[in-house]
Amino acid sequence: QVQLVESGGGLVQAGDSLRLSCAASGRTFSSLAFNWYRQAPGEKREFVAAIGRSGDNTLYSDTVKSRFTNSRDDAKNTVYLQMNDLRPGEAAIYYCNADCTWGQGTQVTVSS
Repeated sequence: QVQLVESGGGLVQAGDSLRLSCAASGRTFSSLAFNWYRQAPGEKREFVAAIGRSGDNTLYSDTVKSRFTNSRDDAKNTVYLQMNDLRPGEAAIYYCNADCTWGQGTQVTVSS
């Protein structure tokens, strides 16, 4: 079973950038496709971005397209979510997902 560990969250101001990481273990990394979701307090978990096994295929929600970039480094067994121009409404716990498994999440707080 795959294990996922997110990191990179923190407190930033609106307009700032953050790069989240998701380190995977327990499965052959190159066989995995990854998703990023986020969940704000009192809200349901929502899809943010996805990256395919080759890294060439990416998908983004309309709200983050052009500001967020999903990438992967198979040598490091890690996927990244580069988030630019963060907005206060994007404060949430960000989760990595692969192979029906979730990480513990990393908190992103955006002050206005």
